[in-house]
Amino acid sequence: MAPRGPGSPSNLVPWAAAVLLVVGAKRALALPEICIQCPGSVRNLSEVALYCKQTPELMLQARCCLNQNGTILGLDLQNCSLKDPGPNFPQAHTAVIIDLQANPLKDDLANIFRGFTQLQTLILPQDVSCPGGINAWNTVTFYMNNQTCQGQRNLCNSTGDQEMCPENGSCVPDGPGLLQCVCADGFHGYKCMRQGSFSLLMFFGILGSTTLSVSVLLWGTQRRKAKAS
Repeated sequence: MAPRGPGSPSNLVPWAAAVLLVVGAKRALALPEICIQCPGSVRNLSEVALYCKQTPELMLQARCCLNQNGTILGLDLQNCSLKDPGPNFPQAHTAVIIDLQANPLKDDLANIFRGFTQLQTLILPQDVSCPGGINAWNTVTFYMNNQTCQGQRNLCNSTGDQEMCPENGSCVPDGPGLLQCVCADGFHGYKCMRQGSFSLLMFFGILGSTTLSVSVLLWGTQRRKAKAS
């Protein structure tokens, strides 16, 4: 029998397995905290799992549906005893579908979803209102144990208030039922009235000089008090 060299197929198998384990470990460590906030994994028949399995490039890990870049497209935190989604929840602002049913959530969730502009399906407990109200969604469907908020609306197209944003600003969505005014290129400041780029050098220069002046004043005051005592 011929001796097997270091590059023979049989010797490469353990090395390949080790590389895969290292890559898998790194990927597991790179999971966003919100994906492992609740123990367990996504149930096979959940809406998040069904959404994730429709696209071969997506993968289920812990409580999240991720794309190849690790971006969260789906989040399933159902039945996690949550009174609120927690401080890590903004990590899921890229999600298209989120399931929060079977949790004792507080009813007012509007500001929690600030920045969730991609969200199209939100599953909530039956006694919790859809963030932004029914006008922020195309359809709101009630079931026996939950409700589904479907199709986030762009309220910038339906508000009808042309003067909501200043002349040099434009309206952009900022989550369900939320809007914000963004200054046009070349404008900044209060009501986008200042033209030109915002000078960081001037800002930090003024901030630094003010801080130095206050520090010197406080130092002098404390020094006089020390001498007087």
